[in-house]
Amino acid sequence: MSSGLFASGLIIILLAITFFKCVRIVPQADQWIVERLGKYHSTLNPGLNILIPFLDVVAYKMSAKDQMFEVKGIEGITKDNATVGVNAICFIRIADPNKAAYGIDSYSAAVQNLVMTTIRNAVGGMNLDDTLSNRDQLAINLRANMEEQMNDWGLILRTVDIQDITPSDSMRKSMEQQAAAERERKATETRAEGNKNAAIREAEGKKQAMILDAEAKLEASRREAEAIETLAAGQKKATEQLAYALNSAGGHEAMSFQLANNYVATLGDLSKSNNTKVIAMPADLAQAVGGLLNAGALMSVGAEAATDSPSGNKRSS
Repeated sequence: MSSGLFASGLIIILLAITFFKCVRIVPQADQWIVERLGKYHSTLNPGLNILIPFLDVVAYKMSAKDQMFEVKGIEGITKDNATVGVNAICFIRIADPNKAAYGIDSYSAAVQNLVMTTIRNAVGGMNLDDTLSNRDQLAINLRANMEEQMNDWGLILRTVDIQDITPSDSMRKSMEQQAAAERERKATETRAEGNKNAAIREAEGKKQAMILDAEAKLEASRREAEAIETLAAGQKKATEQLAYALNSAGGHEAMSFQLANNYVATLGDLSKSNNTKVIAMPADLAQAVGGLLNAGALMSVGAEAATDSPSGNKRSS
């Protein structure tokens, strides 16, 4: 009786183990590699799967999700011998579990080493300025060089991005000095251009001032000439009128009176001044006044001769 129960229990245990070995439930987004007698047999997809007990063994469990690999501190030397540090990140997916399991010992380590090697090679073919300013082109070069190798490993390269590119400390100091020198050069050029424009504006202002001054002097000279002409014409007219008045009846007497009156008035003004003066009075005031009258007569005769000269020439002919 006890032996029968023991045998029944043993059979139940064996059946449970067999069932456990036969039935496999694969989670969603997983892929399991099955080996039969040590050789690749099949890939189990998500869901319920039946295996042959003691013959089939789940050798590898792989994820069908995108996997992220972050590689930091990659040192590379550019084409112009500058050392830079690069941080990169890439996303892959297992497309062929068979190749991923048996094509490479560890695909995760292989991916990281491939990223490092490819970045070093890509950086070595670019100048420092291109490396720092053109990350997109560097990422394109990385993708082109990595895709073929990853396909051989049964992997799909989803994306690869350059997170950061950092020059060495000495190179960064040199770049800062170069940038400062470039800023100083641009500032000097800006100041020189400003001084040039200011000098041009100043010269233009002086030129305009000289033009305006010359135009003002020209206008003043023209007006002065017109004033002289007007004054000459007025003096001529006054002389003609004076000559006409002298030739009229009573003209000589009126002129003599006016001259004598002006002479006396001038003497009176001189005597009123506070300054000490010595005035020479003619011995015969009447004779002096007569001399003035004679001068006025001569002026009238000259004016008359100047007025009648054209008609006299006609009579002589």
